[in-house]
Amino acid sequence: MIRQRIVLTAAAGLASTLLLAACSGSKDNSSSTSPANVAPVATATSTPATSAPAATGDSASGHMATTTMLMAKTVQGMGSVVTDDKGMTLYRYDMDKATPSMSMCTGDCAKTWMPVMAQDSVQTMGVEESLLGSVDRSDGMKQLTLGGWPLYRYMGDTKAGQMNGQAKERMWFAVTPSGKKSTMTG
Repeated sequence: MIRQRIVLTAAAGLASTLLLAACSGSKDNSSSTSPANVAPVATATSTPATSAPAATGDSASGHMATTTMLMAKTVQGMGSVVTDDKGMTLYRYDMDKATPSMSMCTGDCAKTWMPVMAQDSVQTMGVEESLLGSVDRSDGMKQLTLGGWPLYRYMGDTKAGQMNGQAKERMWFAVTPSGKKSTMTG
């Protein structure tokens, strides 16, 4: 029984690694933007499944982040913000467009602000799942959106709960569970 679990766990890990490698193998270094096609992301609100690591991997636009869950967390002085399955704060960019969804962060921008790539199923906790979607990026990847806004992780956040990207360049803001930008609540 234990041997079977070990084999199944190893097989699942290997499959996850191969899928991540296949997704990050694109060599198109395009940095142009074009109107994006928006597609819904399948969601579930059940118990979280084991996820692929939220760590970065190379993609055509720089780095990428993955998650299988969006969670609302209350942060003192900020109100409620959205984090990924590792507790890392997620951000939105004022230069992006929500209607229709369009990511304007490409090239060097996407190396600092890692696009959160859409998974087949994203679970929610405290986030309205009807607001989830995805946008086709100019590099061919599908980026997760919330309320139409493409989502990102900031390279300067190295631990769960950090918000080092908040108000960077007066364009980057932690995202709220409704897709709005988070501001100081005093």
